[in-house]
Amino acid sequence: MDSYEAPTWLPGGNLQTIWAATRARRHMGRPPSFIRERWTTPDGDFVDVDHLQRPADAAPPAQHLVLFHGLEGSSASQYAQAFATVARQRGWACSVPHFRGCSGELNLAPRAYHSGDYEEVGWMLQRLRQGSRTPLLAVGISLGGNALLRWAQEAGDSAAATAAAVAAVSSPIDLAAAGRAIDSGLNWLVYSRMFLATMKPRALAKWQQHPGLFDREKLARARTLYEFDDVFTAPLHGFRDTPDYWARASAKPQLARIRIPALLLNARNDPFVPGASLPTSTQVGPHVTLWQPAHGGHVGFPQGAYPSNVLAMPQAVADWLAQRG
Repeated sequence: MDSYEAPTWLPGGNLQTIWAATRARRHMGRPPSFIRERWTTPDGDFVDVDHLQRPADAAPPAQHLVLFHGLEGSSASQYAQAFATVARQRGWACSVPHFRGCSGELNLAPRAYHSGDYEEVGWMLQRLRQGSRTPLLAVGISLGGNALLRWAQEAGDSAAATAAAVAAVSSPIDLAAAGRAIDSGLNWLVYSRMFLATMKPRALAKWQQHPGLFDREKLARARTLYEFDDVFTAPLHGFRDTPDYWARASAKPQLARIRIPALLLNARNDPFVPGASLPTSTQVGPHVTLWQPAHGGHVGFPQGAYPSNVLAMPQAVADWLAQRG
């Protein structure tokens, strides 16, 4: 994937991003089927985990792939469907843990999820590891990838007992740079407003659960992700404000702390993860591999003739992980 080339009829990061999310094929044959399991969290809340349904007579899986979704994502997202398809083809187990509130039902606690939610990621991985025959192979998409990398950084040498390798795809590991990009110009019009269209109603529903939790009127006026994070995400999760949240939650400054194989895949034409913000080989430790193709968009990487598909990227990432699992 480091040498990925986009179809000639899909030029530019925006088109590669939007087409992959809305039009490209995300599975071959029947769609993946999931079995949902609900876990009670240590603080009395809940999360839902979707497990790929495997044939009753299937041999025990050689690998267990775990996918952490991106902002406002779920097991229905195109990338989750594509990774589950790849896992099914290989006979692997596959699980998609949902961050709080992202499985279709509002969570209970006075909190949601965020880009640096490494403690939640670690708890989810440990639960999954208890039922797995081998260390997990974990993939994080966009926000989920940054949180996964933060877990690997904080876990240090102990991470290897839980995950054999991790991969972060299109992850905004410099949250300030990505935040500025997504809240600007065309990106604000296309992407930021799209995310806020679901995030704000969910936050207001959280206020109904916990009246006075945050400044409701200020949130209603929020027009950017910066403003949303300042009134909701940051204070609910122990950060002073948006700059404090973006600085402390970003994985980029601590990449050298990772002690298990880690792949970072970022297209340099990603509309809201600026190429200039991506790490160089001198900014990462020996366990980190960088794939930075010129094209691909944000969690895009469509491939093939019209209407194209999004399976090539999950295949390449799964190959890399399997070699280290």
